[in-house]
Amino acid sequence: MIRRLPRLVVLALAVALSSPAVPARAGVPAGGAMVQAANAWLGGLAPEQKARVQRPFEDAGRTGWHFIPKFERKGLPLREMVPSQQQHAYDLLRAALSQAGYDKSRTIMRLDEMLRLQEGANAKNIRDAERYFFTIFGTPAETGTWALSVEGHHLSLNFVVRDGRVVDSTPQFFGANPAEVRRRFEGLPEPGYRVLAAEEQLGFDLVRSLSPEQQKVAIVAPEAPKDIRGAGEAQSPREAPKGIRCGALSAEQKATLEKLLHAYCDAMPEEVARERFELLSKAEGGFDALHFAWAGALEPGIGHFYLVEGPTFVIEFCNVQPDAEGNPANHIHCVWRDRTGDFDLPAAP
Repeated sequence: MIRRLPRLVVLALAVALSSPAVPARAGVPAGGAMVQAANAWLGGLAPEQKARVQRPFEDAGRTGWHFIPKFERKGLPLREMVPSQQQHAYDLLRAALSQAGYDKSRTIMRLDEMLRLQEGANAKNIRDAERYFFTIFGTPAETGTWALSVEGHHLSLNFVVRDGRVVDSTPQFFGANPAEVRRRFEGLPEPGYRVLAAEEQLGFDLVRSLSPEQQKVAIVAPEAPKDIRGAGEAQSPREAPKGIRCGALSAEQKATLEKLLHAYCDAMPEEVARERFELLSKAEGGFDALHFAWAGALEPGIGHFYLVEGPTFVIEFCNVQPDAEGNPANHIHCVWRDRTGDFDLPAAP
């Protein structure tokens, strides 16, 4: 029986676990650091835990993902790990991400505790800062191919590592409820905090910077859709690009768009983020071939949505749902997907 910690102890541990327990990788590629961290975590699990955690690389569950709240998912949740196992799991998450991405992920987990407090009896135990599941597909090693999934409410991170190199890091999903904290809870993010502030604000900055003529092209609908497309699907939908072509933007507007791309890419280790930009620049048309599309309101508190897409990737951002206390459009879903194929699989035709 795995010991479950009292919730107040969990919150106290969250502060300690958010600071590095191991030295920074200091030039070690992300894939190599992930191999070391994955084996350290696996080595500390009991046999019955390891049986749940480790599956063949070919397992069909590898390409299953979703960000909705669920009691059960593939893998092993933090709640069923003792503190030393949890620390190794967090070290693995840290190895897979940049420091900014790790901090963002840990904060998203903590927001589920805020939802539990806000919803009270309606939370029904599904709001849980430790209901985040870790799964390994294959055998972590310097040679060969293996994969990692870290997933729970509002978080889905998926990696494929081949011969010590991260060859795919999508779907990369982050969500936030509340998008902006409006109420104080001891030990949790303060009012005004926005874990996905850059992803939202830079979108507003770009669409508001467009001239009326540019907005006629970029704004594709007066209302935002209800959610991102293809949620839970192994590959993102293939549709003709919408909105305004980056080549039609001014130098300043292009700079804002590049900052927006960095808001997503910089959650990943430096070499992964750099490779994403290299693939983008080498694709036909390069940066100028990207498209930016907006739907919905041009101000916070009313549903809004944007797309950024090109031959190698697509970003979708949606903020239309209310938060747990009824504040409108205060609940973000956003994702980076690989147009060449999520999960290191061939892209959909």
